[in-house]
Amino acid sequence: MARYTGPKTKIARKFGEAIFGEDKSFEKRNYPPGQHGNTRRRGKKSEYSVQLMEKQKAKYTYGILEKQFRNMFKKATAATGITGEVLLQLCESRLDNVVFRMGLSNSRSGARQLVSHRHITVNGGIVNIPSYSLKPGDIVAVREKSKSLETIERALSNSSSVFEWITWNSDQMQGTYVSVPARIQIPENINEQFIVELYSK
Repeated sequence: MARYTGPKTKIARKFGEAIFGEDKSFEKRNYPPGQHGNTRRRGKKSEYSVQLMEKQKAKYTYGILEKQFRNMFKKATAATGITGEVLLQLCESRLDNVVFRMGLSNSRSGARQLVSHRHITVNGGIVNIPSYSLKPGDIVAVREKSKSLETIERALSNSSSVFEWITWNSDQMQGTYVSVPARIQIPENINEQFIVELYSK
């Protein structure tokens, strides 16, 4: 699947926050990109501009392209519950995101690569589709042959995040997607209501 491979710091500066994780370059220049940097006067943004920005932030954060994101929105609209909240829950239930949340990679792009390269299993079977949607109770594990991978070991040693909706067993190198996270449990700084308003126009 095609995905964004351009400069990440530039995108992070556009949104004013390190949406791709820790970024030393962003910390040095945490103002918008462009020739005039933070000296340029920026007028008040239109409602559409604010909504579009929020949608783009969500897409870049989770590494999802427009067509797939729009399909997820349609799915969220058809589901019971608050559309914006359901949309974020669908993003969080993606296999690449859960692998990232479990600390097996320092970034979602790294987690996507682990899945694509067949290092991850779901309920005992290899799944190499990053967008695979997990259901509560699904067991995500590192494939036996991949447990000694240096990138995984390094990521796990640096990981300190704990999420109530995910359990992790470091001895067996496997975790369980316990439940669909509530909105309050999702740490991403995204105003999902703006995305709903944008798509509803």
